[in-house]
Amino acid sequence: MEVERVAVIGAGTMGRGIAHAAALSGFRMTLQDVDCGVLERALKGIKKEMQKAVERDRLDEGEMRGGLERISPTESLEEAVKEADLVIEAVPEEMELEIFSRLDELCPERAVLATNTSTMSPTEIAAATSRPERCIAMHFFNPAHKMKLVELVRGLETLDETVDAARDVAERMGKETVEVEEFPGFVTSRINCLVGNEAMNMVVEGVASAPDIDKALRLGLGHPVSPLELADLVGLDARLRNLEHLHQTLGEKYRPSPLLYKLVAAGHYGKKSGRGIYEYDEDGNTVR
Repeated sequence: MEVERVAVIGAGTMGRGIAHAAALSGFRMTLQDVDCGVLERALKGIKKEMQKAVERDRLDEGEMRGGLERISPTESLEEAVKEADLVIEAVPEEMELEIFSRLDELCPERAVLATNTSTMSPTEIAAATSRPERCIAMHFFNPAHKMKLVELVRGLETLDETVDAARDVAERMGKETVEVEEFPGFVTSRINCLVGNEAMNMVVEGVASAPDIDKALRLGLGHPVSPLELADLVGLDARLRNLEHLHQTLGEKYRPSPLLYKLVAAGHYGKKSGRGIYEYDEDGNTVR
C-alpha cells in the first residue's frame, strides 16, 4: 500500500511535530484539532521551527515554502480524514478509544489508522474499529520533527502490509524504526518513565538539585536529553498518565513520584505551560 495523503489528529506538541516531519517529506496532509487556537499556535510553531532550520542552512527557502503549503489545517474531523491513506492520532490518551471509533466511521476503507500512544494497547484501540487489521501504533518521540526513532507496535490482528505501510511512511520522514511486541510501555517509555520518576524522587529526597541530577546523568551516563528536562519536554501531565498506566499494569516500581502529582495538580506541566521542574520563557528557554 502506497501512502500519499496523511492526516494528523491533534495539533498539540506531538501532533505538530509529526505534521512538520510529514509535510517536509512530501506528504499532502491535513492537521486537525477541535481548538482553533491550538491549530493556529501549531502552524506558527511549525513555521518558526522551519525558519530556524533555514537560518542554520539545514533547509532552504523553497523546501520551507513547499512544506508549509502541503499542510491543510482544519477543525473538522470529517474534512481531515476524508481522503487520507494514513491517519496518525495524537490526542490525549484518555480520548483514544472514542476518537478511533469515529475515525473508523469517517475514513476511507483503505486507510490505515495509527496511534502515537506511548503506553496504550493497540489491540484495545483497534477493537473500537471494524478494521483491526489496519490499526497500528506508531510511537514518535518529542520533538517529532527531529527525533529519529519510531516504535512500530502491531496489535493482535495487524496485517504485515499495515506494518510495511507504517514503516515506509516513517522511513520517508527520515526515521529509523524498531518493531516492538505489544506490552505496556513498549521499550522506550518503560525505561524513560522509570528513570525520570526516580530522578524526581531524588529531588524529593534532597539527593541533589534538579539541575545537578540532570547534569550528572547527561555528562556521567551520556543522556543527550537528561531525564528531568525530558519530562518537562514531554509534558508532566502526559508523564503522569503514562506512569499511572504503567503502575497499574506493571506494578509498584512505577508508582508516580509525589513531586509529579504536586506539579500537575498546580498546573505546572513543563515547557508547554512555562513551568514544571524548571521555568521557561516565552521562547521555551530555561530561565530557572
